[in-house]
Amino acid sequence: MGQETIVLLSHRELDKMRQAGRFAAELLQRLEPLVKPGVSTLELNDQVERWTQEYGAKSAPLGYHGFPKSICTSVNEVVCHGIPSAKQVLKDGDIINIDVTPIVNGYYGDTSKTFFVGQPSPTAKKLVEVTKECLSRGIAEVKPGARIGDIGAAIQEYAEAQGFSVVQDFVGHGVGRDFHTPPQVPHYGKRGKGLRLRPGMVFTIEPMINEGTWEVKVLADKWTAVTKDRKLSAQFEHTLAVTEEGVEILTL
Repeated sequence: MGQETIVLLSHRELDKMRQAGRFAAELLQRLEPLVKPGVSTLELNDQVERWTQEYGAKSAPLGYHGFPKSICTSVNEVVCHGIPSAKQVLKDGDIINIDVTPIVNGYYGDTSKTFFVGQPSPTAKKLVEVTKECLSRGIAEVKPGARIGDIGAAIQEYAEAQGFSVVQDFVGHGVGRDFHTPPQVPHYGKRGKGLRLRPGMVFTIEPMINEGTWEVKVLADKWTAVTKDRKLSAQFEHTLAVTEEGVEILTL
């Protein structure tokens, strides 16, 4: 993508993004005590939709290219875009990524977190901890003059050193007044390659890290992406702004 296609947000627009990001973070915090065995993913979805409406915001995923629900709930081997369902009831030992994107005053706050349901297995625990660290390492690369490839390289180096793999089919993306814009932000790559970062760029970093193969398969519903080997997958996501000094996480 050429630099001319990248939207740089003004200070006023960044203030709006902070509001959207804070509310997105609050949604995940409020969900945490509800994520337990016996709860269906539809119940989690409906609770987020209630909170979002009460706040006067909208759920970006609802109706996006036909997506039927307000959040994505990706359990165990589901990599991303899992559709909440009354039939999917959480059980002890599950891991679940919940991805929320409220639209607040026209701006999108996009964040996700992988939660433990009850007591995770040692493998699940390690995978989730490594994935969270991958996000931190990716964010640490963000500053003016750095390159997109630096982010992916940091994530890939760490994940693979821990014996896991990085999904290549889904990437981070620009976000602001639109849900998905340039630049694309892969979670793998080579240092010194790709677009140069500039103050005012806003994008997500959202590594999906797999226990086994990095390869994924999209199910017949055309949304739910699962690991090809049906082993576990975890994900964490923040929306960030490149600042003059470095980076600001907008979804805290």
